[in-house]
Formats: sequence, structure tokens, C-alpha cells
Amino acid sequence: MAAKGDMVYAWTTNADLAKVAECGGAVTGLLKYALENNIVDAVLAVKKGVDLYDAVPTIITDPAEIGQTAGSLHCGTLLLSKLIKKYLDGAEDTRLAVTVKGCDAMGIYELAKRNQINLDNLLMIGVNCGGSVSPVTARKMITEKFGVDPNDVVKEEIDKGQFIIVTKDGEHKGISMDELEEAGFGRRGNCRRCKMKIPRQADLACGNWGVIGDKAGKATFVEVCSEKGANLLDAAVRSGAIATEAANPKGIEIRGKVENSMLKLGDKWRARYFEGLGEGKERLQTIMEDSSRCTKCYACIENCPICYCVECSTKKPYLVAPGVLPVPFMFHLIRYAHVADSCVNCGQCEENCPMEIANSLYMHALQTDMEKMFGHTPGVNMDLPVLALVEEQAERQRLFATGSDQIFDVFK
Repeated sequence: MAAKGDMVYAWTTNADLAKVAECGGAVTGLLKYALENNIVDAVLAVKKGVDLYDAVPTIITDPAEIGQTAGSLHCGTLLLSKLIKKYLDGAEDTRLAVTVKGCDAMGIYELAKRNQINLDNLLMIGVNCGGSVSPVTARKMITEKFGVDPNDVVKEEIDKGQFIIVTKDGEHKGISMDELEEAGFGRRGNCRRCKMKIPRQADLACGNWGVIGDKAGKATFVEVCSEKGANLLDAAVRSGAIATEAANPKGIEIRGKVENSMLKLGDKWRARYFEGLGEGKERLQTIMEDSSRCTKCYACIENCPICYCVECSTKKPYLVAPGVLPVPFMFHLIRYAHVADSCVNCGQCEENCPMEIANSLYMHALQTDMEKMFGHTPGVNMDLPVLALVEEQAERQRLFATGSDQIFDVFK
């Protein structure tokens, strides 16, 4: 019997799935099993659209279609948590299996603690994530750094510190991610700063880190993170849909080293990005100047997993109608005040900004400052942010005023 904390190598026994899936196809096999056996009503996953740079969210109710979601798309930058809230009624009455990266899981938890997603109806299969690359950046990077037409690329992967592509002709090319990122390419800024590489908030955390020996490339490393995950894995193994063996102790050690190196890399990028913002009035000036291009299109709010209010405070008449320029800086300050203590660094506000404002960087820098002040890390559990715990209006106003002094101390 599986239990929380167990670590195994797992792979699908379905030959057809094994042909299209990666790392033994355990994730795809588990999703198929859950759907076939009425454990869930539907699966929310991502499949390839017209090419490798087009990640398409998809709802699947037919187990025969699960294979369409096999494999990874590092050049897809979707966030699934907001989609569950916006289009699937927060899984209120639907049992939903969903594959999640770290930021997906963090967004889901933040919405769940605000009663916008029914966590009881979710079965989360977490996947390790070293980061994603913006589709536009990926095309330019492949053209300029790899000397390859991006339309000729049929497969990409991030492995052993390299971004690797495979062309239609079967040619493999890999370049160090460090080299790419120093040249301004590689992963998105928020991914570089991310320290949620293995999403243990999910029911199962899966990936290829730590799979060694004869199972390398043929099995998935699975860490059991909840009773729900243990039950799914046990049932799938009993049915013969999934096969497992105990994870190699050396593989467990290697997985830990990979995770630790990724976390240290995240610290390095945080220091570089945040120090580059300056401090105090210098930082405030930087943010004000960059955000002065804002057209108030609301893309940042529409795509933020934390923003869910029907009547948004930023749409008040005194903040000017959309398209009327310049947009008052108060628009951004209101967003900071509402979201910063719960920002999960998903990067959607920056990814979808038509004016290319570094929204995610500013929000994340403020969130990490607040985390140091109050000790609250968003997205890792169901604990509420500090301001949400204040019930009395007078006390709320007092704490907010005090908190604001601390929060924006960096701007003094």
C-alpha cells in the first residue's frame, strides 16, 4: 500500500500510450485510469496546438483522447488555475483531474482558500518544472542561437541544464541554458526566480529527475504527496494500468540534488532581479516610469489567478476609463495592495501585457518583502494571508496602514 512520502518509479503498461508519452507515460496512464474508472468526470490538461509554440488547454471526457496531452511543452506559458475558476465553475460540481506545474498548484491553492475552487473535487497530478519559455522568445532564440527555422523543430526539452531541440531531419541541438539566458533568451523571468520546482501541494509529484539505471527515460519518478494520491496509485497498480518499483536510493539522492541546485539558481536570479530594481525612491521611480506605458487594458487582472472580484476596485471612475492616458499610478498601487501578499509569481501579468511592463517582477519583489515581514508563503497550503485574518474594520484599517508603511518602506 502506498503512503504519503513514498517514492517509486512508475510507467504505463499501455503500449499505445507508451509510444506517445514521455518518461514511461505514468502521468498519462494515471489520468486515463482515473477517467476510465469514474474517479473523475473530466481531465484538464494541455495539448499541442498548431505547433510546439501553441499550448492549448483542453477538457477531456473520453479516455481514448488522453494520449493527445502526452509530453511536455516548455514553450507553452498557460496557467490552469484561473481557467478552473473562470470556465469550470471552480470544480464546484465536477470531479476534475488536472496536471499542474508549481505555479498552477499555487494558484489553485490561493483560489481555494478564497472559496473560488473546490479543492475536494480536484485530483492534482504535479509535474516537476524547470521553467517555461515564451513562444515569441523561443522562436527568436531558435532562429538566432540555434540557426534553425523554428517551424522545422518537432520536439524540444530542457535536460541537464540545456535547452534541446530536435528538427524534422532528426538533428539534435542543445545549448546551455546559462548561455541562452545570459544572452537574453531562455526561461521567462518569473521562471528563473521560481522556487517551486516540485509541486508537493499536488496529490502526486511526478517527473524524470532521479530516474536512473535501466529505467532512465522509461519511467517516471513519482512522489506520493497525499492520501488521495496514494489511493489513485494503488488502484492503478492493482488494475494493471500502471507498474511500479521502489525508487533507486541513489536516484532519490540525485533528485534532491537537482531540486536544490534549481532552488539555488532561483535565489541567484532573485538577487539579480531585485537588486537591479534598486531600493527606496529609486525602485519607486523605476516602477512608475515602466508602468507609465500602461493603457489599462486589464490583461494583467484578467490573467492573474488571484484576481477574481466581479466588481474590481481598479474600475472605479476616479481611476479613469480604459484607454484614457496617462493611467494614474494609483491603479497599480491598488493592485499591489490587493494581490502582493498572495502573488504566486506565475508571470501571467507580464506575459500578457501588450506594453511589456515588468508587472510580475514588481509584484514578486513586493511579495518576497512581505513574506519576510509576515512569514506567509502564498500557494503552499490553505493558510490565509495576514490581511485576510483581520475581521474588525477598525483593526483592518489599522493593520493595513501599519502594513503599508512596512510594505512600501522600500519606496521611502
